Amino acid sequence: MGGCAGSRRRLSDSEGEETVPEPRLPLLDHQGAHWKNAVGFWLLGLCNNFSYVVMLSAAHDILSHERTSGNQSHVDPGPAPIPHNSSSRFDCNSVSTAAVLLADILPTLVIKLLAPLGLHLLPYSPRVLVSGICAAGSFVLVAFSHSVGTSLCGVVLASISSGLGEVTFLSLTAFYPRAVISWWSSGTGGAGLLGALSYLGLTQAGLSPQQTLLSMLGIPALLLASYFLLLTSPEAQDPGGEEEAESSARQPLIRTEAPELKPGSSSSLSLRERWTVFKGLLWYIVPLVVVYFAEYFINQGLTSDEHREFAMAATCISDTLGISLSGLLALPLHDFLCQLS
Repeated sequence: MGGCAGSRRRLSDSEGEETVPEPRLPLLDHQGAHWKNAVGFWLLGLCNNFSYVVMLSAAHDILSHERTSGNQSHVDPGPAPIPHNSSSRFDCNSVSTAAVLLADILPTLVIKLLAPLGLHLLPYSPRVLVSGICAAGSFVLVAFSHSVGTSLCGVVLASISSGLGEVTFLSLTAFYPRAVISWWSSGTGGAGLLGALSYLGLTQAGLSPQQTLLSMLGIPALLLASYFLLLTSPEAQDPGGEEEAESSARQPLIRTEAPELKPGSSSSLSLRERWTVFKGLLWYIVPLVVVYFAEYFINQGLTSDEHREFAMAATCISDTLGISLSGLLALPLHDFLCQLS
């Protein structure tokens, strides 16, 4: 009887009949994958924006770069080379902290402008590696810098990391359940709070800015671990979805060969089609310049498959554009206020 039952089961399986109920293990695996991806995207959002937030929090220290630790030959024992305006009632640096803001946002703006046109040709894994390396490099370069120019170069690395990571991970959400974008959004919000508080807390606890920045090198490592070790491949995320979407997501995330990665399907879009899609997104992009948090709501409603990866990468330019404009305006405003007596 057991052999007959086994034969009938194999026969029914070969004929495509669903006569045997599914075991509970796949359901448990699916729930486990859901939470792994939810936590993974939350950590990616947190780690991706962390260096950006820290650089803004450290803006004053970056511009007044004299440090007692490190190479003493670069430290002027006298007053600052360019003294603050003592006649102003404002606490002024020789250079506005808006310079740090622009160094922290303009490279991101450039990346987001160019990304929808060709970034999809590069597989996801190398992008994530570059993002993590740039984030680590930014902490190291700013920590050991003894000039404003070198420090700003470190801030630029943080901006490259954040911009490249945001475009990459937002595009990647197109191949996962839509809930992951809410987790990503929550993670980026957490970066704003935890990044600023961690820098303030560590410096107030007695650590120098250099030691504080070096202590944050674990953040890029956590970003790489979240992507390579925590996220599951998209194939397990939509067991009841459309057949085409399921087959398009079967390639592993960490494979580095570009032809093997299906999540780059927007490469088939012509320039005319890309422009058409982009014009349709302007209704969303323009309000997003003012309202940053609306980005994640708008991305949910994009029309849901062949345009989704490109659209997710294109709309994230809006918040960067608004921040860039505020930085440009802050430069002359800083000088004007500091000249007031």
